[in-house]
Amino acid sequence: MGKYVDVGGVDTWYDEAGQGDPLVLLHGGMCTNETWGAQTPAFVERFRTLAPERRGHGHTADEDGPLSYGDMATDTIGFLETVVGGPAHIVGWSDGGIIGLLVAMKRPDLVRRLVVIGTNYDTAGVVPEAEEMFAQMTSDSPGMARLRGLYELHSPDGPEHWPVVFGKFLEMAGREPHIAVADLGRISAPTLVLVGDDDMVSLEHTASLYRAIPDAELAVLPGTSHTVLMEKPELMNRVVLDFLEQEPAATGLPLRRAG
Repeated sequence: MGKYVDVGGVDTWYDEAGQGDPLVLLHGGMCTNETWGAQTPAFVERFRTLAPERRGHGHTADEDGPLSYGDMATDTIGFLETVVGGPAHIVGWSDGGIIGLLVAMKRPDLVRRLVVIGTNYDTAGVVPEAEEMFAQMTSDSPGMARLRGLYELHSPDGPEHWPVVFGKFLEMAGREPHIAVADLGRISAPTLVLVGDDDMVSLEHTASLYRAIPDAELAVLPGTSHTVLMEKPELMNRVVLDFLEQEPAATGLPLRRAG
């Protein structure tokens, strides 16, 4: 069931279901909570699952000025404090993963475990093919039809505002993020870095993210792309739930985690 809550002056829509430890889902850029459709049934069986839609996304109206990951991380911190009332597991896909990283760095007390999916910590992590795709993309491109349709269906700003939000998103994605590797090293929450083997974030960049976060775990799902959560949902859900629910297995020849 979805409803609105005031988070620092932003009238924020969120969906909530299930009981247990809180789990917060952070959707990708230009997306809505519908993109978690293959995950929520599995997650709500085990967790109190909450999914906020960020400013300019889904049911949540746009705000004056440019979009920024920093502002949306601040919104997410406010959501954790206001609605969750304390620490939660965070699972973020794409842009949602960037925000998850920022929240884990700024407020480690609010993050129990962190999962980031198809996430870059710097603009340099996006593969050239994806950069070319973004350069050619317009608000009325055929490839944007599904996301445009969801926006027009839900946004309180009306269908005519879609080109504005689309432009804001492209401008943000072109200039952000630029998270220093040293800052990633401050993340204390147990972290799973997950990526498709043909993701728009390079495997090399993903590996550097994994290495930068102390004691992080890495999962590369075969035969998948940036939309891994829709392509192999059962496999992805199993990997994520195992990470959230189980203690790390004892390994026979630990090297990176030998300390």
